[in-house]
Amino acid sequence: MACHEIAGLRLGLMNVLGIKDENEKKHELAELGKAATAPGPIAPMIKAQTLGELKQLYTQSLIHLAEKVSKTKENDPKIGYYRALMVMTKQVELDLNRLTNDMNQFYKELDEVHDYMHEVFPR
Repeated sequence: MACHEIAGLRLGLMNVLGIKDENEKKHELAELGKAATAPGPIAPMIKAQTLGELKQLYTQSLIHLAEKVSKTKENDPKIGYYRALMVMTKQVELDLNRLTNDMNQFYKELDEVHDYMHEVFPR
């Protein structure tokens, strides 16, 4: 569990955004290691094709991460890192929600401006 949620999200975003950077893809897959193919939410996130699908899978990955962190003992030397990871992934979740909402608003406003165009210049 070393920022797998972020690496999975980045790989999924590469699909959604149409980014074809093989070096970046290799870097993220190396970060994931076996998690790229292991059962759980990360592997499907890598293959996501839509923003909605990616958002849902990322949310599932955060639930999975929270479960892992809750099972970590207080005296585990990595507990601080895991808690910091929880904060970082929460911020990313909030940003992803904001960006998704912004894109949905943009989509709706395109229709509004299109209608206005026809008001100003009727067919």
